[in-house]
Amino acid sequence: MKGHSGTRLPIQAVGIWLATRALLLLCVFKILVLPGPDVTSDVSVIYQGWYDVLRTGTYPLDDVTWQYPPAAALAILSPGLLPFLDYASAFFLLALLSDAVVFGLLLYAGRRPGKCLSGAWVWVAGVPLLGPTAYARYDLMVTAVAVAALLAGVRHPRVFGALVGFGALLKVWPALLLAGTRRGRVTRRSWTAAALTGAAVLAACVLAMPGALAFLTFQRDRGTEVESLGSLVFHVARNFGWEGQVLLNYGSVEFLGPYVPLVSKAALALTVAAFGWLLVWRVRARAFGTTTLADAAFAAVLLFTTTSRVISPQYMIWLVGLAAVCLVFRGSGMRRPARMVLVATGVTMLEFPIWFTHVVHSDLWGLVLLGVRNGLLVAATIAACRELWRQTVTEPRLREHAAVPAQPSEPHRADVTPAGPAGSPATAR
Repeated sequence: MKGHSGTRLPIQAVGIWLATRALLLLCVFKILVLPGPDVTSDVSVIYQGWYDVLRTGTYPLDDVTWQYPPAAALAILSPGLLPFLDYASAFFLLALLSDAVVFGLLLYAGRRPGKCLSGAWVWVAGVPLLGPTAYARYDLMVTAVAVAALLAGVRHPRVFGALVGFGALLKVWPALLLAGTRRGRVTRRSWTAAALTGAAVLAACVLAMPGALAFLTFQRDRGTEVESLGSLVFHVARNFGWEGQVLLNYGSVEFLGPYVPLVSKAALALTVAAFGWLLVWRVRARAFGTTTLADAAFAAVLLFTTTSRVISPQYMIWLVGLAAVCLVFRGSGMRRPARMVLVATGVTMLEFPIWFTHVVHSDLWGLVLLGVRNGLLVAATIAACRELWRQTVTEPRLREHAAVPAQPSEPHRADVTPAGPAGSPATAR
């Protein structure tokens, strides 16, 4: 992931992008079939079911699997833009289009002065590392909005804020992109634009259809999802007689049983602590450089993802997109956590869908896969937060101390010889 320039590399990147995306399309259209559960069923069954309800003029009021902000309806309804295709085929092609938009933005940004194409390469490699899941969820569309926001944010804070506000109404997490805005006028402009855009989109959704806010009550009884960091406790405990269950609950495979609420609360406490660290960082930060906006967004979303009681495979798309934006900037210190995210994304495809049965049964191989993936996420989170703190708190403080000239100490009275009337030394008495 070194910085590159010139005309040859983009041609290579485009060629690899085309080849890998063709493989992804072959997978989602089931010409190539990976072992494990069918990842496209969420589109052909769940998404299409929501689509049929949304077309009647209401949100899914009685479906607890609908857990998304109201603007998510736009993503679910978007395949209707291609009426000549069946729902699933149209969705996959729109996912491909979103992928292409992100790739194009990264290529364009990477060829500008002071930038590089490392970010485009991260995207080229990262999406296929997740496998067909990348095209079978609407997270690619949300990530496209987030990437566009961050790339616009350096020069256009209002555009950045508007895109963040819209993205937050698609899937909440883009709101975390506001963490790294430069204090002062930039923060006022971007945060105001985000709030106004979010309020306008929310109002439009509420007025358009009933049930826009029903999602707020649909997650209260969730358990701990089997791929989350906290789930490792129960994967190990099952091998020592723990009596809980693994069930499909609220649209994901979760642990339910003794001590699950306790672990879920611990995960929530970790998330609160993570947001507390972000607040402390923002107060202590002394310098906001050109990379700070993207670096802080990457660190914030890593914190949110790693501490969540649900880590669905498609969450890795968010991290790949944000890592790619970070590496567009030559001065970003996020190269090491970006590499960890790429490896974790590849391991994620192994644990879902390829060997998901091992994860569900909590056997040794399932434990190894989850331990490695979640361990990489924890390591990437710590590395990203340390680098963000170093660049914005520690190093600026050291530079400030080095720039302060040393103050001469007050001379001792015994060393001072008072002057006489004409400026000559006084005679000692």
